[in-house]
Amino acid sequence: MPTPLAGAVRPDLDGASVAGVVPALLGARDASWLPEPAREAEAVVLLVLDGLGWNALQEHADVMPELAAMTGGPITTVLPATTAAALTSISTGLAPAQHGILGYRMLVGKDVLNVLRWTVADRHRPPDPFDVQRHTAFLGRPIPVITKSEFRTTGFTQAHLRGGRFTGWHTTAALVELCATEIRAQERLVYAYYPGVDSVAHEFGLHAPVWRRELAAADAIVRDLLDVLPPHAALLVTADHGQVHLDASSWIAVPELLPMTSTMAGDGRFRYLYARKGAQRELLAAARELVGSSAWVWSRAEILEEGLLGTGPTGSIPGRLGDVVLASRDPVAFVDPALPNEATLRSGHGSLTPDEMLVPLVAAAGRAA
Repeated sequence: MPTPLAGAVRPDLDGASVAGVVPALLGARDASWLPEPAREAEAVVLLVLDGLGWNALQEHADVMPELAAMTGGPITTVLPATTAAALTSISTGLAPAQHGILGYRMLVGKDVLNVLRWTVADRHRPPDPFDVQRHTAFLGRPIPVITKSEFRTTGFTQAHLRGGRFTGWHTTAALVELCATEIRAQERLVYAYYPGVDSVAHEFGLHAPVWRRELAAADAIVRDLLDVLPPHAALLVTADHGQVHLDASSWIAVPELLPMTSTMAGDGRFRYLYARKGAQRELLAAARELVGSSAWVWSRAEILEEGLLGTGPTGSIPGRLGDVVLASRDPVAFVDPALPNEATLRSGHGSLTPDEMLVPLVAAAGRAA
């Protein structure tokens, strides 16, 4: 039997989760759970601060006064609680099992696809983004997308922002002004994305002084946006996931499982193990014996039956999951021998702990004269 979910935060896929924000803003589902300033506004800028968990905001509210003063509270992200899956859920309004982007890395056909880089190993040709994720973003509406210029032509952008109207920024000053320009042009919804919090967390961890400095910098973006948005427009802020601090000793190798494993993928804290032919049951039993005290361990069938990634996966989507899934319960991550540099990351996410699963959904009206 799978490990019980004691201490886990289940994604609220039918309620207040990141997958419901865009549909609620566009009138496609109940919006009563959105913060009041966003519900009452004539226009909304939806700002996604990659990697900002609700618990981090509460712990560091002293350096994030703008965000701390906004109306709202925590909602859940999706599972896996990682950028590729969650950003696609935000843009499409769908659960991961429905849109098919199931993590940072996943098996697509015979190759492991690095979703964020949109590359596969051995110089093989990566799949067409449309073949991996076919749903149009923003319910088919050409919403302005304000994100980093370097993302314009990536496969992941094509997969999760298809149909949006891309405008790139090189500096945060441009991010702020571009959002304001779209609102002045009478756009009703603008999507903006800032990756800095997540990038700093992965490089330096959650205990370094630069982490708090980056949180303050993200709060300054919020301040500047509120200063340029008119009162009839609201700024709505959320995130794709939170973070768990990792150090070198947090990364656990599992060589005992390699004889039963053909390849690995996923994230360090939501690791996919693909079994060698005929070894699925043996791998599941061995994984539970080896790491069941520090991780939730499921078979593919079990995690799909639990509905943790959503319902109704079709076609090739179930096969993108590992035959066995290791979801860290403790502050540890599991090493993939094919990606040794991943173990240099000093924060991680992907699993079901409150630090990873709870993200802010807070709003305030603009205050430009």
